[in-house]
Amino acid sequence: MPIEPLRAGKASSYVESLTPHLFVPTARRPVRAKCRWLEVDTQVVPHRHPWAQLAISTTGTIRLTVAQGTFIVPPSRALWVPPGVEHAVTMVESADLRTLYFHQPEGRCGPDVPRAHEAAWRQCRVLNASDLLRAVARELSTEPDDGAPLCSADLARESHLSALLLDELRRASAVPLGVNLPQDKRLRLLCEAVLADPTRHLTLQDWARDTGASPRTVARLFRQELECTFTHWRQQVVLAHATSLAARNWPIQRIAAELDYSPSAFSAMVRRTVGMPPARFFGLHSGTPPDA
Repeated sequence: MPIEPLRAGKASSYVESLTPHLFVPTARRPVRAKCRWLEVDTQVVPHRHPWAQLAISTTGTIRLTVAQGTFIVPPSRALWVPPGVEHAVTMVESADLRTLYFHQPEGRCGPDVPRAHEAAWRQCRVLNASDLLRAVARELSTEPDDGAPLCSADLARESHLSALLLDELRRASAVPLGVNLPQDKRLRLLCEAVLADPTRHLTLQDWARDTGASPRTVARLFRQELECTFTHWRQQVVLAHATSLAARNWPIQRIAAELDYSPSAFSAMVRRTVGMPPARFFGLHSGTPPDA
């Protein structure tokens, strides 16, 4: 079957991937870094690379979309993209987008992990980005291959930083922040609308009305294509948006109100979804009640 082109949602402006051929990772330079400032609602159009990638923003939240799902990534997280996976990156906020490319020996995948651990790295995964990981990512050279070559001292420093970054990446814990997306065009449009504004409607009936399909049809499509109910899927969207708001240091009560939840209902939803209280999941350590 022909591969469907990636539908990554709409944005106000579109840009191409920035000269990836000038940052190709190699066995000698296994980690390469690029840095680019992009304004809110700008999309890096769908593209793919033969190497692995880590997308991380130091100042704003980004959204990365692949054929099977979408991921909202605040500065406290990073997203691993395996080799060959088509993806698009959209700025939820104006962001300092830092992209790391990783050399992958033929047939291997991951940040130099044993073969027995590679399966988890052969799919997109959101990771907790430690302060050290983010600091090392900022220190890596972003000079392209058509610029002045690095001197031996700078190459040695890059080698040390790359080894440290790979170690931090192996230690990083995964976070359940992905939102699955369907292939059915009607359902995809509905899902994109929910992602854009999850509080616009509260019920499946109201969301279905926008698609022209009956609520029963939409509910069936969710079960068939995403293997879950609309309510469960929307909770994942709310959780992803809440992560973006928490990155602005909003208190739990304000996040809950923004997403049309009471504080207690929001806390219960987060606990049910990720198995921990919101304050711990979002990394909020002050100004929040202990049981939030």
